[in-house]
Amino acid sequence: MNISVASADIPTTWSQGLDRVIGEAAESLRARQKPDGHWVFDLEADATIPAEYIMLNHYLDERETEIEAKLADYIRSIQGEHGGWPLFHRGDFDMSASVKAYYALKMAGDDIAAPHMTRARNAILERGGAAQANVFTRYALALFAEVPWRAVPVMPVELMIAPDWFPINVYKFSYWSRTVIAPLLILAALKPRAINPLGIRIQELFVVPPDEVKVYLRNATGKWGGYAFLFLDKILRVIEPHVPKKMRARAIANAVAFFTERLNGEDGLGAIFPAMANSVMAMEALGYPKDDPRLVTAKRSIKKLLTQGEGKMFCQPCVSPIWDTGLVVQALMDAGDGPEAFTVQGSCDWMKDRQILDVVGEWEKKRPGLRPGGWAFQYNNAHYPDVDDTAVVGMALHRADPAKYAEPIARAAEWIEGMQSTNGGWGAFDIDNNAFYLNHIPFADHGALLDPPTADVSARCISFLAQIGYDHAHTSIARGIAYLKADQEADGSWFGRWGTNYIYGTWSVLNALNAAGEDMSQPYIRRAVEWLIAHQNTDGGWGEDGATYWKERRYERKASTPSQTGWATLALMAAGEVDHPAVKRGVDFLLAAPREPDGRWKEPWFTAVGFPRVFYLRYHGYAAIFPLWALARYRDLKQSNTKRVRYGM
Repeated sequence: MNISVASADIPTTWSQGLDRVIGEAAESLRARQKPDGHWVFDLEADATIPAEYIMLNHYLDERETEIEAKLADYIRSIQGEHGGWPLFHRGDFDMSASVKAYYALKMAGDDIAAPHMTRARNAILERGGAAQANVFTRYALALFAEVPWRAVPVMPVELMIAPDWFPINVYKFSYWSRTVIAPLLILAALKPRAINPLGIRIQELFVVPPDEVKVYLRNATGKWGGYAFLFLDKILRVIEPHVPKKMRARAIANAVAFFTERLNGEDGLGAIFPAMANSVMAMEALGYPKDDPRLVTAKRSIKKLLTQGEGKMFCQPCVSPIWDTGLVVQALMDAGDGPEAFTVQGSCDWMKDRQILDVVGEWEKKRPGLRPGGWAFQYNNAHYPDVDDTAVVGMALHRADPAKYAEPIARAAEWIEGMQSTNGGWGAFDIDNNAFYLNHIPFADHGALLDPPTADVSARCISFLAQIGYDHAHTSIARGIAYLKADQEADGSWFGRWGTNYIYGTWSVLNALNAAGEDMSQPYIRRAVEWLIAHQNTDGGWGEDGATYWKERRYERKASTPSQTGWATLALMAAGEVDHPAVKRGVDFLLAAPREPDGRWKEPWFTAVGFPRVFYLRYHGYAAIFPLWALARYRDLKQSNTKRVRYGM
């Protein structure tokens, strides 16, 4: 499959080394393909997910001693030098992650006098104690009676019966918020108490006893809207105990109907861990029998998120097979795999069969009559396809065989067009999900309540539509490019919502502009190119830290990473800079960077996000996919007469 490269400006010995690395990396990917054609890599978050798994077991009194011991071993292994737990590799102390990690370790049997527990406890107390944890953590602590229920904001279950026009209703929240909140509202209404069979408590993590803490709720935004909602919270505390019983019962019934309709079999509610865990606790609180098939299946969906990982077991927040497969197949096509290869045809057939064609999601509220046609991120999540995955899969199918896959491509394009927001951009799952005033409610202290349009997702949609033939005259393309121009940062980069960070956003956008046929010599594009070149590290690679999601730390970096170097070199090549020395230096970095025995580049860094500043992700596949993709594309373009990237990614 691998094509030997020889070019007048590439020495033969160097080109042979390039061929060798591409060949080895491609072969390692081929070896990981599942028999049915797909790929899936581990998806790792911080300590909170494995900690919550242990906490859920103790909430239910369904302990798994062996599994909990393995998860505890993992949690210990990622403790930071600061004594607490970070949100990403070598990140700063995070209070919520640290409190949950400590609690889970204590539940798993760790002695609080042990050195690692002492360091963790001291780090937590030095920073104000567990009372400073975020709202979601305080909800968990309230369920274990570690804090009073006044420690969390009032979230009346009556939100489930609020009309669409009401300023606060669940359909104004993002998909992930809706699926997490619906069962959580039931828990907040019923206020059940964890069984906690061992009676594990963490009062030692509080500077002031929890019942004596006067102020738990704070204005996270510092704006007047935050103070207004804090005042509203006080009013609701007075009103809520007097809500008519019939109204409350109807609201709970609506919440139950909402989440049970979306339980999603063994893939779980929303196919994300927090929603799955909340659904299990809600069903238990509602008195579902232990052998109720819905409850049994929901618990099984959580167990399926466990993975042995790289030597230590952890619990994933979700799984990413559609995303992984859509990316891998395109990287392998750049590496020389043709449409007849099983790596291409087998994977594309597998993806085609998972297109969602018969379930109308909640986006229908903004686009009534829009036919479904997207793909989910996970194996199954029919209520919640996302446009990012849909665009990536659409590009893969089109590149592999536009005639064979004409119908699914057309349905995907129809759906993506319909999902475009009013401002010309695209959110991940929803349309015009931009009720920004909701970020001021006390519940939203995590800043991840909404799903507004972003540059990276919008760029992917433009890339797909342009690749299949939409030109500048098409309204969706024109509006999308206008959105990207307006969203560009002052320094020339673009913000990356789902990948870290400005490198990811800028890579996404430059791919899209090239695919759409933009003149890549335009000043606004050249500013992006100059930004990338200026931020190359001295070792030839690129790297960007998770801390860059704080504006004051936007240029922070700890090391060059293979995946981010892959993005940067791919971006520069999309901008026509194949022969720029910065690209060659990036390629050299990738050729010299150490790799794992399984063929992936070594990369402990988290180069993606779930929610900026709150929840970060390490896609274990990124270190296998993007370096290979960049090297293979470089080899291909150095042989090309036009040296122009022909595809959307």
